[in-house]
Amino acid sequence: MATEKELIEKATAMLDMAYNPYSHFPVGAALECEDGAVYTGCNIENASYGLTICAERCAAFKAVSEGHTKFKRIVNAGRCEDYCWPCGACRQVLNEFGGAAMEVVCLNGAGDAVRTTLGALIPHAVDAAWLGEPQ
Repeated sequence: MATEKELIEKATAMLDMAYNPYSHFPVGAALECEDGAVYTGCNIENASYGLTICAERCAAFKAVSEGHTKFKRIVNAGRCEDYCWPCGACRQVLNEFGGAAMEVVCLNGAGDAVRTTLGALIPHAVDAAWLGEPQ
């Protein structure tokens, strides 16, 4: 299992990997799975803006593509004054694999952290129960 400090270091290191020539807003993420595996991601922009992927989804899709579908926590890093919160699309994707109890740690450019849960960020997420599907 990774410590929060290790996840913060990994998320912050990903800021330098971000491809953000349009927004100039780098984001890095470090995602911890329930089994302790850690996947990192960064935002990757595209001139066709709709094809851009956020750091959180980058990390999540890497994890799922390697067979990890149970997420424990994610750390988001940015270089902005405010905290770097996951967008709505990322919140929904993370909910698919982490659920309401998943821990979310958001950093600002100074390295200050705020901690919350995914359920607090997306209280009415669409999930299998909402769709009437067995869980």
